[in-house]
Amino acid sequence: MPPDIVSSRLGLLSRRRWLAGAVGAASLPLLPARSATPSMAGMDMPEAGCAAAGGASVRPVAGAARKLTIAWNETAICTAAVPVAKEKGFFARYNLDVDYVNFAGSTDQLLEALSTGRADGAPGMALRWLKPLSQGFDVKLVGGLHAGCMYMLAPPAGPVKTIADLRGRTVGVSDIGGPDRNFFSIRVKEAGLDPQGDVQWRQYPADLLPLALQRGEVAAITSGDPISYLQKKQFGLVEIDSNMRGEWAHVACCVIGLRGSLIRDEPLVAAAVARAILDAGAWVACHPEETARIFRPFAPKASAEDLAAMLTMQGHHHQVLAGAFRAEIARYADALKEVGVFRPSLDSVRYATRVTQDLFAA
Repeated sequence: MPPDIVSSRLGLLSRRRWLAGAVGAASLPLLPARSATPSMAGMDMPEAGCAAAGGASVRPVAGAARKLTIAWNETAICTAAVPVAKEKGFFARYNLDVDYVNFAGSTDQLLEALSTGRADGAPGMALRWLKPLSQGFDVKLVGGLHAGCMYMLAPPAGPVKTIADLRGRTVGVSDIGGPDRNFFSIRVKEAGLDPQGDVQWRQYPADLLPLALQRGEVAAITSGDPISYLQKKQFGLVEIDSNMRGEWAHVACCVIGLRGSLIRDEPLVAAAVARAILDAGAWVACHPEETARIFRPFAPKASAEDLAAMLTMQGHHHQVLAGAFRAEIARYADALKEVGVFRPSLDSVRYATRVTQDLFAA
């Protein structure tokens, strides 16, 4: 079986930890014989069962360490691979010197920053990026980093027990155009309801979503970790649905995007940074407790134990590249057509081919 689809077929052998079986062929870098190559001593190497997707080996960048800038949302636990990649030496393994910029602006602004070279790459939610990418930003999606991390919650004694119970009710969201609104619109459509006519969507600041539930203004709320986990725990809510259920548990939720000019002008650097993040993401799947310690400064309201629990419920064992990745993006595009985000005439396969790039093709 091709290594880029192995993770998709393995599925959810464990939602708590990926401890056995290979996600793909091991991808230890091939070291060039030159004194400029950074030492591997003290760096965490992939262990059995923790290898990233894809079998292609990537050499460290030659010469002086290549400086790069990665934009990320530092409050999102699903992007924990980014700080892990620096602290555990995954960037250094490929001779990359990476700085971070915390980006909390709109997706259009982020893609513009990537297109113009103010940042070189970023992790992001597929369902947040796909519509803006249709506008022609010079950004390519190069791989799926993990599955999971969006949840719909409701009170245990409330009227909503399943997605089908949302008919005629209102759902609270923190962003009316956000990925959770898009995803759960897809789920509403799959349940046989009209996400525009049968369900109302109302925007609130994220920290006020539980209050809207208590006041009866909404019947359910949606968000992602760490917000969802902490609100579920604090207010005794129950999970109605998530993107770790059914077929969506086998589809990448968070993707890696790189500026197009980096891919065209420095393909080896582009491959190195993507590989470093994928390696770090595979390490996260096997080390949720230590990942929680690394991420803890970015989520001071959550304990290390809570952060580790969030990570084990997410699909960090699922990574995907190349043709399998394009197929997942096309799957999203098809679903977004069904809920009115994309026009019905969009060629999903052609769109997915245009916005993705295989960095590891032979």
